[in-house]
Amino acid sequence: MQLLKDASLPVLHVNFKFNQVSYAKEALENLAYDYLKNGEVYEQEIGQFLLDWLDQKKYIIVQTSGSTGTPKKIKVLKQYMINSAVATGDFFKLKENTTALLCLPATYIAGKMMLVRAMVLGWKIDVVPPKMNPLDQVYKQYDFCAMVPLQLDNSLNRLHLIKKLIVGGGAVSENLKNHIKDSKTKIYETYGMTETVTHIAARRINSKKKTKKEQKAFKLLPNIKIKVDKRECLVIKAPLLSAITVKTNDIVELISYKKFLLKGRFDNVINSGGVKLFPEEIENKLQQLISERFIISSIPDNALGDKLILIIETTQKDMISLKKKIHELETLTKYELPKEIYAMPKFVEVSSGKIQRKKTVTLLLETKKSNSL
Repeated sequence: MQLLKDASLPVLHVNFKFNQVSYAKEALENLAYDYLKNGEVYEQEIGQFLLDWLDQKKYIIVQTSGSTGTPKKIKVLKQYMINSAVATGDFFKLKENTTALLCLPATYIAGKMMLVRAMVLGWKIDVVPPKMNPLDQVYKQYDFCAMVPLQLDNSLNRLHLIKKLIVGGGAVSENLKNHIKDSKTKIYETYGMTETVTHIAARRINSKKKTKKEQKAFKLLPNIKIKVDKRECLVIKAPLLSAITVKTNDIVELISYKKFLLKGRFDNVINSGGVKLFPEEIENKLQQLISERFIISSIPDNALGDKLILIIETTQKDMISLKKKIHELETLTKYELPKEIYAMPKFVEVSSGKIQRKKTVTLLLETKKSNSL
């Protein structure tokens, strides 16, 4: 599909259908107004976005998730959103008349882009409430769907209803990957952010044909160029998606000009006794031992500078037994062994459910301090 030159009047593909009904511009606006007046909260969010998309402005105001900083609102050109939709269609081979399911809220970029792809590429998209078990009331098969990891985890028994699935908004745990390895659904983990209009790369995470290293490598979508800066963090140049070069805090290893391995976030790196440790890598190794949510982080230490710790979201846990199992885990180096293990009843998180690591550790330290008084 050719990229469009003018986004002042966003297109509605002739084959576009919403909840099995074809809509021209005026009819879609009427539906949006009805959603705003009479719809559920998620329908009101859809209605507001449809009106924003169909107005004369060349941009959309989008809210970032706030998982890596303070949530903020940014302007995204509609042309960039159209270009992103075309790139997704090309990468995943999703042509017109693709059947799609929207189960994400239209508040953030991921949900908005599912609607844009449908309108631009001529998909037939149906909508269900954006709950944690979105497939529970679905009884037909779809070509394409996007979920967050928690939705995927709660949809394992009904994955046969989706042919191709992308998962984003958080890391897919090793435990979850083990549950989906035999699924006939083609499942891809995506990499991207609001500033790049959702994903700029993806990796198939349940292919038996690929080696473990190939499964870990993200492959770029069309028209994306990458490099690393002096911190070894990913730098993205995507002129069809952003007017600026996007500098991330994600430490990567470049495999080729279009593939990379994601190691962890620069702001999460722990320097313990002069050794750089990547919490995300350690967490992947510990997934097989811990069923609850957990994070690897650090607290100040006079000797080490930063002392590696494990925090588990639980009220009851046999820490002595767990510590023994961790020390017996052959994949962990001696530097990756947590020096302390803590339990917390609830992590600090953003509205989308992502854990706020630094605030969680701060809360832990404050709780420890108050308990010692």
